[in-house]
Amino acid sequence: MKHDFSNVTAGGPLRVGILGGGVAGATVALRLADMGIHSVLIEASNGLVNGPPICHLHAGGNLYRDISDEQCLTLLRQSIASVRAYPHSINRRPTVIATPVSDAGNAEALLPRLAQVAREYQRLVEEDPANRVLGNPEHYYRCYSRAQFEALANRPLPTRAETHDDWMIPLAHHLDPDSLKFPLILVQEYGWSLFRMAATATLALNSSPHCELHFDTRAMELQQTQDGWLVHGRDHQGQARQFRVDFLVNACGFRTGQVDDMAGYRRQRLVEYKAAYLARWHCAEQWPEVIFHGERGTPQGMAQLTPYPNGIFQLHGMTDSITLFKNGLVASCEQSAQPRLPQPYQAQLEQGWQSPDIETRTRQAIAHLARLLPAFGDAEPAGKPLFGAQQIPGTDPRLRAADVSFEGMNYARVEIVKASSALTAADRIVGRLAELGWIEMADLPLSPSLALTQGQHAAEVAQEALRLARERGYPDELALNIG
Repeated sequence: MKHDFSNVTAGGPLRVGILGGGVAGATVALRLADMGIHSVLIEASNGLVNGPPICHLHAGGNLYRDISDEQCLTLLRQSIASVRAYPHSINRRPTVIATPVSDAGNAEALLPRLAQVAREYQRLVEEDPANRVLGNPEHYYRCYSRAQFEALANRPLPTRAETHDDWMIPLAHHLDPDSLKFPLILVQEYGWSLFRMAATATLALNSSPHCELHFDTRAMELQQTQDGWLVHGRDHQGQARQFRVDFLVNACGFRTGQVDDMAGYRRQRLVEYKAAYLARWHCAEQWPEVIFHGERGTPQGMAQLTPYPNGIFQLHGMTDSITLFKNGLVASCEQSAQPRLPQPYQAQLEQGWQSPDIETRTRQAIAHLARLLPAFGDAEPAGKPLFGAQQIPGTDPRLRAADVSFEGMNYARVEIVKASSALTAADRIVGRLAELGWIEMADLPLSPSLALTQGQHAAEVAQEALRLARERGYPDELALNIG
């Protein structure tokens, strides 16, 4: 591909300002830097991709029974692109979807959707072999009947999981088939390491001459000028900073509405406060991720068990006492584009969690999993939660596939719900720059494979991920590869 940015502005090379260095802002900066477009990234914390818990690609949307098939296909395409953009951040282990007998759902209800997703994955691989990042399309998912599941319980635990059956054997040893509806479904739905993603972005952008990183700096005021924006900021020492940019990207996550307010734009959105918990369970076998479906917001809400090395598990429970929070879903209003979370949740976002809250909610998460996996009741809390707030554009809390919207000639707001949508948002911003004549492009669409990340070595990404996990106070295992 050939791109020409030599005549982008009368005042010199194009400067794109990015407010926010989470997965959205970092991915936009990666795409621009990879194309040789200069960006100025302003982040209030001391590092990149330091936001809500991420552990799952969401390829195909198999966790969500109530979203549309089109959203699922969009998530599949976006996930494939994201794996190619962040090649060393994926944990290649499958996900097992189980429907408890206590749930009103039909265990076979997902099968038509999975068949559709598998066909689309096969089509994408045929279109470009580089899209074969979720395993063999012919084996994208597999159903296990009760008889097959019970037969696996008689097989020894493998020392290393290499086949679909190997991944299912630990479940067969520990789960009571009388508590489940069949079939169980194994999907080549992979995990995503938040810390290896952060490491990928950190190493790439630190090495690029096309990205200025300004950490511990917060935008305080926006001033629209004749040819762009003037960002008035303040660093952690209280010093005033000013940044002139031609095009501004609002990638501030759940605080996106604050920037909209500063820019004078109104936007309807929701914000939901969430948390995931860490537990250590002494088991020698390799586990897949396990999703136990359940009705959101009830005591039987969906339970999610995400494995990491050395017996560390990340836990979600879609109840108000675990991952969800009472009054934790809030909406914007006519006076402000920024939804207002209750003060206790805002305090946790600003100051972190206190030990009693960590202990109580982690043990509630362990008990929620132990309803269906009794042996997991022996697990112990293993660190502070991964927590944050998730923005959802519009008014539908079920929306999962969203990316970017635009205002005027030089303002974009990234509004991703799932991390896999970030590259799509970045590419739409590039398309907008081309549409408005800021840049000239010879070829579209852009390849999801970025030169900045393709050239990285897995070992250097892993080393940086370990550094970030320790710096942020989380177990090493969250940075390590599994699968």
